[in-house]
Amino acid sequence: MSDHRSDEDVLSLLSAPVDPETLARLHGRLERAAQSADLLDVAYRIVDSPVGSLLLAATPQGLVRVAYQCEDHDRVLQTLTDKISPRILRAPGRLDQAARELEEYFERRRTTFDLPLDHSLSHGFRKLVQSRLPTIEYGQTRSYGQVAELVGSPRAVRAVGSACATNPLPVVVPCHRVLRTDGTLGGYVGGLEAKTTLLSLEATA
Repeated sequence: MSDHRSDEDVLSLLSAPVDPETLARLHGRLERAAQSADLLDVAYRIVDSPVGSLLLAATPQGLVRVAYQCEDHDRVLQTLTDKISPRILRAPGRLDQAARELEEYFERRRTTFDLPLDHSLSHGFRKLVQSRLPTIEYGQTRSYGQVAELVGSPRAVRAVGSACATNPLPVVVPCHRVLRTDGTLGGYVGGLEAKTTLLSLEATA
């Protein structure tokens, strides 16, 4: 009888609602414990922006992912778990610099990013293209063909388009500055409205 009662007490405690302040405090303890024990391989946070909620994720090597809401943040986190590590945790403090630089960018107070980047989600030609995109200066645009020439493969226009479409670090690695030869937008991972917003922001800075 006493064992049954004890089980009921435990279940009652476990099912009791937890207030947000307590939950935040417990999460903070978990975050600090994971970091001190070197058990945190991927930290993430979500920030608001003029192009919607952005998920930011970083490894010890640097910012590894910027994801638009339309990409499904839960799916992005699962991909990070599968491709990098299951040791992933919401740890906003680890992304303070990234969040601050993005805020400055959207407020037109920053034209380049000074963040360490982790390009481990890209490989081969895609990684090469993405590594060259930051050379397109703020407020400038290039065509897919011009980027193909920039990386030494002038015929690889379609491959450049694919590299831009799969860029894991949009905004920070500025694939939004790459347009079709006729000046039209082409595709964009965050949608054409987001691409237009970024280009307009840079054009009026």
